[in-house]
Amino acid sequence: MFNNDKKKLTVCYFGTYTSEYSRNSILISGLKKNEVDVVECKTIRRGFLKYIDLIVKHWKIRNSYDIMIVGFQGIQAVILAKLLTRKTIIFDAFASIYDSMVMDRKSVKTGSFVARYYWWLDKISMILADIVLFETNENIDYASKEFGIKKEKFRRIFVGSDTDVFYPVKKENHSKKFKVLFYGSFLPLHGIDHIIRAAKFLEKEKDIVFEIIGWGPEKEKIMELFNRLKPDNLFFTDGMKKELLRKRIGEADLCLGIFGDTNKTKRVIPNKVYDYLAVGKPVITADTPAIRELFEDGELMLVKVSDHISLANAIMTLKNNRELANDIAQKGYQKFLRFATPNVLGRQLLEIINENEYF
Repeated sequence: MFNNDKKKLTVCYFGTYTSEYSRNSILISGLKKNEVDVVECKTIRRGFLKYIDLIVKHWKIRNSYDIMIVGFQGIQAVILAKLLTRKTIIFDAFASIYDSMVMDRKSVKTGSFVARYYWWLDKISMILADIVLFETNENIDYASKEFGIKKEKFRRIFVGSDTDVFYPVKKENHSKKFKVLFYGSFLPLHGIDHIIRAAKFLEKEKDIVFEIIGWGPEKEKIMELFNRLKPDNLFFTDGMKKELLRKRIGEADLCLGIFGDTNKTKRVIPNKVYDYLAVGKPVITADTPAIRELFEDGELMLVKVSDHISLANAIMTLKNNRELANDIAQKGYQKFLRFATPNVLGRQLLEIINENEYF
């Protein structure tokens, strides 16, 4: 076990990850808040040069850290990490690349060479790492069964939200409209088509307006549905910086999670749910096994998966009962503070390091 009386723990955050991505920034911030030194060894180079760059950078710090964490999405860096160090390697898989690209997004054909490559990359990376992190037990169950990895190797760390960016803000927009907001990538698991259909269903409610802030691979498909249904109470906004996004969330009366019908939908709690809660907003999202790992009825408004009528009815319920909406927002915010701030998640990660007596 690491002894804080001897020296301060130093973690090498390693790979081809992006520091600004929420998963990485939250865990790095969380470790620092728990008095852990973090040395980042990363690269933005592409192709073979990224590995050369990582080798050179790691050589300079090779004796200055205690444990290595391969950040998300650094799946290709796990093999290199194993070659570079004999120290404990924690791999933050977060989400399977095979599951995301092949099974959920269907960007790659099942059974193709690329699909098999993704599958083996997932499996080998999990085998080589000493500990593998996922964000829900549902994803751990999936990875264990799909890739034949013993569950003892996995640990759960929720996604959380960066409280330096997302925090309760006073609503500045005093519009008479009841604003419903969604933000995120246009992906199958998000079920944006159900949001559009719910907006169309509520079109006669002239005091409700929907805003979808987003981008992503399914935008053309989403816009095709929007142009076909033509709901006059919904508008789109391109992606924006987090600080502006916080303000937009703060102006909303109600925020939306995910509603897709893919298997991945049932296994994740998306970033956006935590961000909404961190700002103090009531949230509607699909009732899934992953959501139930953390949340109970009354902390979120839970609806049927891929059911726009259920979603529309929930929106009307919270619009017509502001006391209920405020109660859900408050309970959701308190749950977030107890389980999903960077400080809490950093402490959990530190406990994972300590429990295995790596030092």
